[in-house]
Amino acid sequence: MSTNVVSESLISTLPGSSYVDEAVFRAEQERIFEQMWFCAVRAGDLDKPGAYRTVQIGRESIIITRNRKHGIRAFYNICRHRGVKLCMEDTGEAKRSFQCPYHAWTYDLDGKLIAAPNLTKMPDIDRQEYGLVTIPVREYLGYVWVCLAENPPSFEEDVMGDIEERLGDTQAIEGYDIANLALGRRITYDVKANWKLIIENFMECYHCATIHPELTEVLPEFADGLAAQYFVGHGAEFGENVAGFTVDGSEGLDKLPGVDDEHDRRYYAITIKPTVFVNLVPDHVIIHRMFPMAADHTIVECDWLYLPTVVESGKDVTASVELFHRVNQQDFDACERCQPAMNSKIYATGGVLVPSEHHIGAFHDWITDKVGD
Repeated sequence: MSTNVVSESLISTLPGSSYVDEAVFRAEQERIFEQMWFCAVRAGDLDKPGAYRTVQIGRESIIITRNRKHGIRAFYNICRHRGVKLCMEDTGEAKRSFQCPYHAWTYDLDGKLIAAPNLTKMPDIDRQEYGLVTIPVREYLGYVWVCLAENPPSFEEDVMGDIEERLGDTQAIEGYDIANLALGRRITYDVKANWKLIIENFMECYHCATIHPELTEVLPEFADGLAAQYFVGHGAEFGENVAGFTVDGSEGLDKLPGVDDEHDRRYYAITIKPTVFVNLVPDHVIIHRMFPMAADHTIVECDWLYLPTVVESGKDVTASVELFHRVNQQDFDACERCQPAMNSKIYATGGVLVPSEHHIGAFHDWITDKVGD
């Protein structure tokens, strides 16, 4: 287990092989990404019937779209005839249906088989049974979550449970009204590092004083190395002379009306397993979604969300975006520096966690429980 005690101050990490071994990564695909609720797309990206996005979840390509009644639907991106990938693009719009480019099997926006060459000569074919394979979906926090498991786990226990564990209760996040915020900026990062290194980095702040000068100016307590996630319900307080969560500490944008005095001038970080970060500040919310592509390759899509009136008015969001964009760049650079060493014989048995990082040991134990030693 990862929480083996090396000394009173140090506990061991996962072994280096956990970050480079393709067999380990395949096990994570099978037992984590394909078994848990996975945050796939922002619901607002699907703005009309037929609008779709394709995402990679574990080993599977998934289509997420809206049907004619604007309901969210998710399907495996596989034609039922000969297994052709239906949609090759990351995003697009199907006017009325999805058609296979090989033999023209055609499916409506609910996944039902509606046409194929000579289909009328095969009256015994059940058009529902041979429709696209559907996937359970949930909408939460303005995002579409899907689960590829045959028997999906409890959404309330897994997803909402992580929020409750971090904030003390799920009510604390409701004041931010995330589902009704608007997308102000999106940046996609191509990170040459294992997904677990990114999560571990996000969970601790032992590195903050070293690589995050802008962040520690805004959140001085981070310079002491204690991450916001270390204490249940705690949010890091803005510095005395800091007006907003911006790259230079200048005033932010319009405050979210549901944020009360208890949560004002504070930053809250939440990890929702397996691949989501939620960052809460008084005037905006930042959501990271990770898509692990290989043992040493992770795509991170980061959204900055504001009040719709802020986005519609064209207000400049650069100062608030730039702060966490720099944090992201600094963090991902650190993760990419770690990745090559994971394959070194020096790191074969792993490294160590200092006391302010001990909570990462619980994450390592969770990984071990999911995929084994």
